[in-house]
Amino acid sequence: MKTTPVRIGMDTAKSVFQLHGVDENEEVVLRRQLRRAEMIRYF
Repeated sequence: MKTTPVRIGMDTAKSVFQLHGVDENEEVVLRRQLRRAEMIRYF
């Protein structure tokens, strides 16, 4: 079962972003590295 993150943290570097999301139980459900051009498509 895929869990939806309730909170997403983002580390904004120059060209690569690190995303980290947790669910309502503070369990990590998202870890992803995206380039600047991929961010708009992802969200």
